[in-house]
Amino acid sequence: MSIREKIDTTKLPEHLAIIMDGNGRWAKQKGLLRTLGHESGTKSVKKTVESCAKLGIKNLTLYAFSTENWNRPKLEVDTLMKLLISSLKKELKTLTENNIRLNAIGNLTNLPSKVQKELNEVIQKTSENTRMTLTLALSYGAREELIQAVKKISDKVKNNIISTNTIDESIINEHLYTHNLPDVDLVIRTSGEHRISNFLLWQIAYAEFYFTDILWPDFGEEDLYNAIISYQSRERRFGKTSEQIS
Repeated sequence: MSIREKIDTTKLPEHLAIIMDGNGRWAKQKGLLRTLGHESGTKSVKKTVESCAKLGIKNLTLYAFSTENWNRPKLEVDTLMKLLISSLKKELKTLTENNIRLNAIGNLTNLPSKVQKELNEVIQKTSENTRMTLTLALSYGAREELIQAVKKISDKVKNNIISTNTIDESIINEHLYTHNLPDVDLVIRTSGEHRISNFLLWQIAYAEFYFTDILWPDFGEEDLYNAIISYQSRERRFGKTSEQIS
């Protein structure tokens, strides 16, 4: 039996989120520039997106660029932005052929205008696709997202649009970048790090975590399958006992 055949397609995570880590270390190990690590990482993105779509995963979110990443050396940031533009142009055909809708979350106004233009174009051109939603977290930080949500809710309370008594989880969800996505079921982080790094803090409240030492450019289809098999072997109780969910 192949690894693919071990996966129960009736128990897939509805929302898979991936912290793609290790591009720089991958390049360093090979005596290459960090920028070449990021370039190689785009190939893993393509493979992972296509594999998730074929498998039947409905929502995939990739942590592509954090608010903290703006503090990296200018050359690296510029290279990442250029890579993003070229990838969006190149992968529009792949997204269309695979019936994948592109979405983006984060403080997108901080992105260079060329990136915003290309991003909006691909989002618009794939908006009717229904097989899977691919969300790119760009200039994204969970704490900033929560701050923005609190401000929006506070304004509505101030203007008597909502009452403090009506504020619950659903109200908060409505004001997050991810308001059109379900909560995350599985988080994968590559490169051996065991951190969340300010990623979807609200949305991962009951997510399962899968950490692997594999650096992102080396992350392949079988590695994705292994993560999903691990996820499917776990009992998700959401605070209940085993007896209550059996």
